[in-house]
Amino acid sequence: MSAQADGARARALTAALLARAPEWQQAQLRALRFARGRSDDVADAVRLADDYRLLAHDLARARALLPASRTRAYLENAYAHAHATLHHGAWRAASTLRRLFVTDIPAAVRWLAPYLLWSTLIFVLAACAGYALVHRYPELIALFASPDTIATVERGQLWTQGLLNVVPSSILSVQILTNNIVVSLFAYCLGFLFGLGTLYILGLNGLMLGAIFAFVGAHGLAGALLRFIIAHGCVELSVMCLSAAAGAAIGEALIRTGAAGRLESFRAAALRTGPVLIACALLLVGSGLIEGFISPDPRFSFASRVVVGVGYWCLMVAFLSGRLFRRRTPAQVRAAR
Repeated sequence: MSAQADGARARALTAALLARAPEWQQAQLRALRFARGRSDDVADAVRLADDYRLLAHDLARARALLPASRTRAYLENAYAHAHATLHHGAWRAASTLRRLFVTDIPAAVRWLAPYLLWSTLIFVLAACAGYALVHRYPELIALFASPDTIATVERGQLWTQGLLNVVPSSILSVQILTNNIVVSLFAYCLGFLFGLGTLYILGLNGLMLGAIFAFVGAHGLAGALLRFIIAHGCVELSVMCLSAAAGAAIGEALIRTGAAGRLESFRAAALRTGPVLIACALLLVGSGLIEGFISPDPRFSFASRVVVGVGYWCLMVAFLSGRLFRRRTPAQVRAAR
């Protein structure tokens, strides 16, 4: 009987907690107005302080009653937003950038880790499928490559040969950078279609990569293609999977909205994935420079290209984990010695 009474009490408390969702949304909107500097109403400021106490109280309840729910995650986000709004100081560009690189980007990447794993797996499986498809049915390469590209490979050449004789490295880098950023933005923004667009971009690019390797491999050019892409491809493909993971998170937020509603769930996911897009754009700048100045230049040996590609990939990992800009404490410096 006692267990039934406890269960009924927990259900009643949960229902009462969820009934306060409109108050949480009002608190979020009020904090947003103050964060943007669009309100100087004293009464609004007092209500924001009350909102802060309300969110802290309800968050404690949600942690006890709904520990693994989206309601708890929403309240934690709302509470953190209200706390930041009440306690923010003067804006300093240096400290803001440091917080972005040391805290915000690594936190967003850690949150996206499951999505990143699935995105990478889908891309790899699609690449394997594209390779197997064209290896078994070579005529299907027409689905993935232009007639000019096919004719060039059949003559025993890569379409990348002599590229610097046609376009200067500086212009080529800008063109490549623009294309890479557009693809990454597409992978992210198509997540707004409930994640289906992101799945399409990942699958299409994976199929194309696998199909192209199968086709050039049949003509003895797989090594030459690997030599071309190894310097820039490690980071470029990783960034595409990362931006796709962010798009997948947006898609899931639109599908599994929770108690807060679809709009609020979308907003929270967009805020959490925003730093990742900044990181992707910065990484693609370096990738574009490598692809414009190193990849098409025959003077660079394969070993030097591997060093550049792997080194830049390691730099990307350090950047995304926050270690690149993290200051070591005196105790850590002594321990390193």
